[in-house]
Amino acid sequence: MTETPRKPRAIDIGDIALQPGVKEKSRKPRSSTRLSKLEPVPDDAAQGIEESLTPPPAKPVKRGFSWASLLLAALGGLVSLGVGLAVDQLIRDLFERTTWLGWLAAALAALAVVAALAITLRELLAILRMRAIARLAEMAESARHDNDGKLARQLMHEMLALYAHRPETAHGRASLAAHRNEVIDGADLVDLTERDLLAPLDRQARSMVMNSAKRVSIVTAVSPRALIDVAYVLMENMRLIRRLSHLYGGRPGTFGFFRLARNVLAHLATTGAISIGDGLLQQMVGHGLAARLSARLGEGVVNGLLTARIGIAAIDVCRPMPFAAQKRPGIADFLGELTRIGAGTALANSDEQK
Repeated sequence: MTETPRKPRAIDIGDIALQPGVKEKSRKPRSSTRLSKLEPVPDDAAQGIEESLTPPPAKPVKRGFSWASLLLAALGGLVSLGVGLAVDQLIRDLFERTTWLGWLAAALAALAVVAALAITLRELLAILRMRAIARLAEMAESARHDNDGKLARQLMHEMLALYAHRPETAHGRASLAAHRNEVIDGADLVDLTERDLLAPLDRQARSMVMNSAKRVSIVTAVSPRALIDVAYVLMENMRLIRRLSHLYGGRPGTFGFFRLARNVLAHLATTGAISIGDGLLQQMVGHGLAARLSARLGEGVVNGLLTARIGIAAIDVCRPMPFAAQKRPGIADFLGELTRIGAGTALANSDEQK
């Protein structure tokens, strides 16, 4: 009697341990995911986290025709006509009642018109300055990409004119004037202009962002109300954006500032860099330190990092040249100081409780 051959079948690995006579292989013990000691993140992992937190460079925004802008302009014109007719009728009524009241109202209306024209002119000049900054950034990128010497020299002259009265760029302007005739390639001339003129301004910009991030982190950690946190973070970020714009020569007015802030926040929202999760905070500062940080201190560190990211994006938008020869600031430039402040405060609180 011949034995019927048995068809091959798949055996689950998990079943081997259940078979008699088969010894289960010993497995090395694994550490628990909850760490009780302060263990730093590996350098490779920390570098990856820092790069993911740093927003990518902002690209110049090209705006075309907008129906919303046309609608707002038309509504503004209608409101202006209505106000003008109301003021005209008021002046006529005052003249009919008393002559001197009519003349007083006419003088006040003339002063209002002069003030409105001055404000409008100031806003237009501020918008033109911001457009000039954006145009310089486009010129620098084009001259470096095409190695255009003529365009690079035009960029250099305009940058020198922009920072001619800035004392912090005096050494850079002298150095650039001494070496500009020795450079032939357009890309090298653009890099030389960036190094000599923007290096001191970049250092000031990093200091501004660091100080704002520190203030936001500390105030958020000690403030008793969430409403105070929101108001202070908003105020500090708006002030930071305006100061960075002034630093790089933009000097925006009221409407120009709102447009600048919209560009910065739109860039952050587009790149998904508008929030930081608690899990990412634990990866950044280590599980042990995150466990020691209280909820308020952790929120302070997170808000400080968010302010730093907004500052980096604002530098990209306000800077008249994109980063190439100079190192672009990253979240690593601010992470260590902010976590040190949070850890120091947390350890001090724990010592006091003991």
